Amino acid sequence: MKRAYSDAIPGEWKAMSRVFSALGDEHRQRILLLFDRGERLNVGQIAEVSTLSRSAVSHHLKILREAGVLDSEKIGKEVFFWINRPWLEEALGNVLAYVHEEA
Repeated sequence: MKRAYSDAIPGEWKAMSRVFSALGDEHRQRILLLFDRGERLNVGQIAEVSTLSRSAVSHHLKILREAGVLDSEKIGKEVFFWINRPWLEEALGNVLAYVHEEA
């Protein structure tokens, strides 16, 4: 067992913590699973297939965007969201690298 419990969490793990917190909610997991590879969706498209209200979808999208799980761009009056694959690969890759080190 490592005894350095009080040591600071590595910087690369701080991003991972936000990702896991954001994905800890079932509604946000479902929103993430709506996206096809390379697809961009707006709030209305997501709310249309969701059991949530448009404002609840917006709230969840904000949390996912702030955690880096989704990226977004405003085009006209609509904001489009997509999976931020590079960010997720890096954050989750740090966890996998640690797990593989310990094997």
